[in-house]
Amino acid sequence: MIEKKPNRDLPQINERIRFPKIRVIDIDGSQLGILSPREAVQLAEQKDLDLVLVSDKADPPVCRIMDYGKFKFEQEKKAREAKKKQHAADVKEVKMRYTIEDHDYHVRVNQAERFLKSGDKVKATIMFRGREIQHSDLAEELLNRMAADLQEFGEVQQAPKKEGRNMMMLIAPKK
Repeated sequence: MIEKKPNRDLPQINERIRFPKIRVIDIDGSQLGILSPREAVQLAEQKDLDLVLVSDKADPPVCRIMDYGKFKFEQEKKAREAKKKQHAADVKEVKMRYTIEDHDYHVRVNQAERFLKSGDKVKATIMFRGREIQHSDLAEELLNRMAADLQEFGEVQQAPKKEGRNMMMLIAPKK
């Protein structure tokens, strides 16, 4: 036998409000007083609106007469606007070899600086080919130098570590 659970996802409106007495607020914000839910639903239906539970923690619980469809639409619109404004931090990668020339190194540092300023994390990767892997100490020195050059824009989140034929370090932007 399948047990039916009460659906808690449904909004508390109209007949779903189960309290003996509720405080009712009209559409213009004025208080109508403490009524039974049945009386409040009748008042809302006379105005072609819904009775919506605003706060069940209050004593007695507070309900408001409003257009629930419009209210729900406004909430979704606000959520969409908030989502547009937030910036998710991406991880941008800067690749190089430990034999990199000075000018090329500065180009990579400038790229990383730009990424950090825009609020993204930077993954600095040094790739090894063939026997170059024996010189991982030189690669670690290069990554530490890069961390020192970028310390005013970001802090090292993950120290240089070897992963297969690569050595990588993660730098997060400063708050």
